[in-house]
Formats: sequence, C-alpha cells, structure tokens
Amino acid sequence: MQHNPVRGEVVVRFGGRSWRLCLTLGALAELEDMLNVPDLTALAQRFSEGRISARDLIALITAGLHGGGHAVSPEDVARMAHAEGLTGFIAVAARLLQATFPEEPGADAADEKA
Repeated sequence: MQHNPVRGEVVVRFGGRSWRLCLTLGALAELEDMLNVPDLTALAQRFSEGRISARDLIALITAGLHGGGHAVSPEDVARMAHAEGLTGFIAVAARLLQATFPEEPGADAADEKA
C-alpha cells in the first residue's frame, strides 16, 4: 500500500491487513471531540505529557483510520490485533503523531539559545 508521508500518512498492519492512517483536519476535530479537549493546543499537551490511556489509543487510531478513508468504529479498533500487542499500538500512535506534528529542524537548537 502506497502512502504519502508529506501528508502525514502512515501505513500499519492490524490483523494481517494493511491500513492507511492520517490525521486530517477533520480527523483532528473528531479526535478533539472524542477526547473532550477544546483545541489543538490541549490535544498536543495531552499527548506530550507522556501518559496515554487505552481510550486515548483507541480514539487516536480510530481518527487516523477515518482520516485514511476507513469506515471503522472505536469498537472495531478495540477489537483489532497488532503483532506486537500493546507495544505495537503505542508505536503506531507515536508514528502517527510524529507524522502529523513533525519537529521543525533546528527547533531544539533555537530553544537552547533562548
């Protein structure tokens, strides 16, 4: 399955099938609703804290699948299997967030100078 990393797309395997995930603007709005956060800043803060619940994973992966064009429910995602178990789902979430919100080159250096 082809994907476009410039658009923030990632391709993963759940249950032996390839799936495209992408946090489009609509998928991000859906994720804000599912997690009951008011805006993108609050969403980013929630994920940057390093604490993530199973509900967060389900919501994030569901939104990413919707953005990738798949009609799945959170219940469908909760029943999906990853070859690496929970660790695999966490890795998928991390890849999706990194693809959506890539660090700017040199951002750390600019922060250190400030």
